[in-house]
Amino acid sequence: MVPMRGLLVLLILVLAAPLATSPASAALKLCNRTSYILYGAVSAVTSPGSVTQGWTRIIPGDCATAISTPLTAQSYMVYARSSLGHAGQQKAWGGDFPVCVKDADFRTAEKVTLPYCTGADMFALNFAALDTGGKRDWTMNFDEEAQYTLSDAQLVGAKRLLKDNGFDPGPLTPKPDKLTTKALAGARAKFGLDKADNAQFFAALENAARKTGAPAGYTVCNDTKDGLLVATGVLENGKPVSRGWWTLGGGACARTITSELSQDAVWLFAQRQKGGAVTVSGPQKFCLANGAFEIAGVACAPVMQAGFVRTNTAKLAGYVAHIGPNGLGASQTRPK
Repeated sequence: MVPMRGLLVLLILVLAAPLATSPASAALKLCNRTSYILYGAVSAVTSPGSVTQGWTRIIPGDCATAISTPLTAQSYMVYARSSLGHAGQQKAWGGDFPVCVKDADFRTAEKVTLPYCTGADMFALNFAALDTGGKRDWTMNFDEEAQYTLSDAQLVGAKRLLKDNGFDPGPLTPKPDKLTTKALAGARAKFGLDKADNAQFFAALENAARKTGAPAGYTVCNDTKDGLLVATGVLENGKPVSRGWWTLGGGACARTITSELSQDAVWLFAQRQKGGAVTVSGPQKFCLANGAFEIAGVACAPVMQAGFVRTNTAKLAGYVAHIGPNGLGASQTRPK
């Protein structure tokens, strides 16, 4: 057994040291000085259009490159949201400018003057404008009320994830104590993280926490190593409506319905991104299309129909469907 004092020193060194993978230089760098794992999106505006891309994952106390080329657009906007693995309501950092995004990783070009989002899997979030002063390189810091330094954010962020996974790390402050040491040792033993660096530590705990809580809306998680294409179906005013595609990389999640659930059921279909092998299906027929789609009804050619499986969402505010190597696995729910 490692002595308590030794574990405490390990905690300070591992969580306070800057990550070697942090970008030394970047045209637009996003730094996370919060206690949450963040996913950031940026939009570059050059009238009359914009290019928006996301999501850049940033662990507490780290920085990540969002745009690697010199900043030459007329203006830039940014948005970030907390990981679905954190307990409680999802946190957001944004502003007053609606920008069209997708839940899965994306890069899309839009007309700035367009009053609505194109594509069935797109929706608007309120971004904040960046004042880069015309510079070709810029660093954006995300902060929370406590105003942490990067090293403090790493420690408090680790404590938050420990708590999200059922451990007691003590108060969420940038000071370790015996409870923090005990919780860290427990997590390292439980998840096999004795030799893990910061990135591996946060990834393992985020992945574990994401499997224990359900945010509002309907979320699909890909628990396989292969990319998946996902579509959903619902009944709206008694008529079937199907939407897709959400592209989920291995280990990724996407919220296909972002508001609190109001349907008694949501139907799900999934196939591998490469090869097209169906991994989740059922008897209920909905229409599909080759590109992004939103289709009301089932008046489509039989070759463009597929069977969707029913997931029961009655009396639920949130539902997480997990797709594993053997298809649809155990779900997570959030009662209303």
